[in-house]
Amino acid sequence: MFGVIAAAAMSGCHQASAPPKAGGMQAMPVKTAEVVLAPVAQRSEYMATIMSRRSATMQPQVSGRLTQILVRSGDHVKAGQPLMHVDAQPQLAMVEAQRATERQKKALFDYNTVEVERQRKLFEAGVISRDAWEQAQQSYANTKADYESASSSRKTQEEQLAYYTVRAPFDGVVGDVPVHVGDYASTTTVLTTVDERKDLEAYIYIPTERAGDVRVGLAVELLDTGGKLIEKSAIDFVSPQVDSSLQGILVKAPVHSSVDTVRNAQMIKARVVWSTKPMAVIPVLAVTRLGGQSFVFVMRQLNDKFIAVQTPVVLGDTVENNYSISSGLQSGDKVIVSSTQFLVNGMPVVPLGA
Repeated sequence: MFGVIAAAAMSGCHQASAPPKAGGMQAMPVKTAEVVLAPVAQRSEYMATIMSRRSATMQPQVSGRLTQILVRSGDHVKAGQPLMHVDAQPQLAMVEAQRATERQKKALFDYNTVEVERQRKLFEAGVISRDAWEQAQQSYANTKADYESASSSRKTQEEQLAYYTVRAPFDGVVGDVPVHVGDYASTTTVLTTVDERKDLEAYIYIPTERAGDVRVGLAVELLDTGGKLIEKSAIDFVSPQVDSSLQGILVKAPVHSSVDTVRNAQMIKARVVWSTKPMAVIPVLAVTRLGGQSFVFVMRQLNDKFIAVQTPVVLGDTVENNYSISSGLQSGDKVIVSSTQFLVNGMPVVPLGA
């Protein structure tokens, strides 16, 4: 009897440890979005440089040591405002010397002015000969010419003094100031730059293979280096020549953003919009990536049930919170946008609300 009880106990143990009978996989509730066609811009992205239509490199018109630097980098200046002074002492000495010469010539001219009048009266009275009268006239003419020449030279030397003060050519912002007080500056020394803070342009070089597509009026999206949209613009200039060093075609687009948003010589991104065409568009949440490949799960009907079918897709540009799809989907397909991390290919699903 003990053997029977033991056998029964062993039989009960085997029945308790047996695995349950496998059943069908439970359907996952999911949200779906229908694939629709929407106009999507066909565009290319390039690097661009912000340039001011008015930008001046300041160099002195005379050589000498810098005695004063009146501005700093970033200062806003008005047209005609002094920026720097070059040592003008040698020129001032020349001006004083020329003024002294002018005074000397003026004294002689004044004397001959009186003398020629006196000689004229003596000649008319018959006191002196014609030769003496003509000599007096010649002397007067010579001293007049000398005085006028000295006066003109003095004015020229005084005008040269203005070149010893470097002034802003227009309203703008001072750039880098690489020089210091006491430095010797020649006419080729770059003192600073002045950039007008308006009428900015984006310089974009388009590869020559797209030469046939470039035209005035093409839309351009300007973005900062982080991808944030600065503004939308349009091409208003296309160079008739190809840049030999870059093998690109220069195009320009006006920039109207605040001067605090972009600055002269700043590098940004430019998306040139070539055209628009209808493309399949899906929410960003529907896309998963595996090994560098992009996939979506499409809900397909199988008999009277639904399954998730893993479908590879080729992504295009983003359109707000959606991806455009170059290939892999058709209008009307229903992509799954929830719980995608839990899905596997062929898994049964049930649309929420069904």
